[in-house]
Amino acid sequence: IQLSAERLRRRYRGQITGDLETFDRCVDTIIRQVGDIGAMVDEFSAFARMPAPRFAEHDAAELLRAAVFAQRVADPDVAIDIEGPKGDATLVCDGRIVGQALANVLKNASEAIAARRALSPGLAGGIRARLAIQGDTLAFEIQDNGVGLPPKDRDRLTEPYVTTREKGTGLGLAIVKRILEDHGGRLDLHDATPPPGACVVLAFPYSHPSPQAAQTNADGRKVRA
Repeated sequence: IQLSAERLRRRYRGQITGDLETFDRCVDTIIRQVGDIGAMVDEFSAFARMPAPRFAEHDAAELLRAAVFAQRVADPDVAIDIEGPKGDATLVCDGRIVGQALANVLKNASEAIAARRALSPGLAGGIRARLAIQGDTLAFEIQDNGVGLPPKDRDRLTEPYVTTREKGTGLGLAIVKRILEDHGGRLDLHDATPPPGACVVLAFPYSHPSPQAAQTNADGRKVRA
């Protein structure tokens, strides 16, 4: 459908002599709606076929940097600051699906800022992506200055198909929660400090590194000896 709409634009746009604006708007609507449907299908598929995690040792700071870089490219109008501890931050996890969880949360934060900007044009949107280690917990904290969490039933936001967005599928946080559960972790939702906004915490079990040297696999990732 999207390809057909784009071909219609390329082939017939130059032949339209009147109401070109309506033609462009209709084609843009078709392309946008098809994109929305595709995103919904991808989320349903991801939730239904969540793979079992393949554990290895990963640099948690690098996982966060990679997710932030991708989100900066996707939405350069939102500033993202990264904070993290100095020294080792090795996390035993499936790096690919943890990266997906971080991407989902960062995308939600960006969309929350866009929603607030619609009400307050000129808002300087910002996200703080923080990596913290406390005791036996390693946590990714994603805080934004968007519209914030709803005052009621916020615990239900991690349930499948529950969403506060008009076009949301309600699967983004449900996928993140499942990923955390598969890693023995937890997903926490808080109000931002200071408000308004939200703070989403992805907390993973953490073992402090031992003096024993780590082996390296063929992909260049560390694995436990």
